[in-house]
Amino acid sequence: MLARSHNLGAALLLAPLLLLLAVAYGIPFLGVMRWSFTLPEPGLAQYLTVFTDPLVQSVFVRTARICALVTVTAVAAAYAIAYVWVRGTPGQRLIAEYCILVPFWISVLTRAFGWVALLSNRGLINSWLQSLGILGEPLALVRNEFGVVVGMTHFLIPFAVFPIASAMRAVDERVLLAARGLGASRTRTFWSVFVPLTMSGIIGAALIVFVFALGFFVTPAILGGGRSVMVAELVYLRIFQSPDWGLGAAISVTLVLIVGLLTAALFRFLRFSQMAG
Repeated sequence: MLARSHNLGAALLLAPLLLLLAVAYGIPFLGVMRWSFTLPEPGLAQYLTVFTDPLVQSVFVRTARICALVTVTAVAAAYAIAYVWVRGTPGQRLIAEYCILVPFWISVLTRAFGWVALLSNRGLINSWLQSLGILGEPLALVRNEFGVVVGMTHFLIPFAVFPIASAMRAVDERVLLAARGLGASRTRTFWSVFVPLTMSGIIGAALIVFVFALGFFVTPAILGGGRSVMVAELVYLRIFQSPDWGLGAAISVTLVLIVGLLTAALFRFLRFSQMAG
């Protein structure tokens, strides 16, 4: 009886949030889905285009490639920061906290233009390298996939830190001491014991970063310069510039379904990791 009343209370507390999500996201999404089946003519032609058109397919492949690169680099950097944050000295932990929290105070637009100022042909990096005589011509660091990966990685690192840090805090120090006592070096203890024990955080962080990266728009649009179009930017182009609302809606629905499947995998994995210890 007590458990039933507790569940009822939790449902009542969640009801306003669920209602807000339904109104703000559910109803508009149903409208977009309707466009995908009715514009310009009723049928499945737009979804057929999504799965057969070479241009659309190339954008999906490019998006998957960029998201995979961003996931690997962001999770690797986040792991290093989380390690210092959890196991470093008090001073190191303070620096790590600043590295994690300060990016949240800066808008994504400001960060994107900051990277343009650093990476453009007349930016700080190219100007510095040319002034030292290292380069004769500026490097192409923006208006390509490299600039997009750098900007997205910088934005997503803080989101990857938290699940990794949570997994690191759950590691039993006695296990590490036992490995050291059995003769394992610090390096082997790290790679053979510590990293496997934090694998749940790594996988969770990778899924979070990949899902977030799939829907990026501002950073690829600015740092890619229209040469590294991702799915979200393609939707914008089809809706506001072509205009081809039916195809844009079909691409949007496909992207939402992919994100939904990845999110379901994330929640299933989290439940499994919790059951595993």
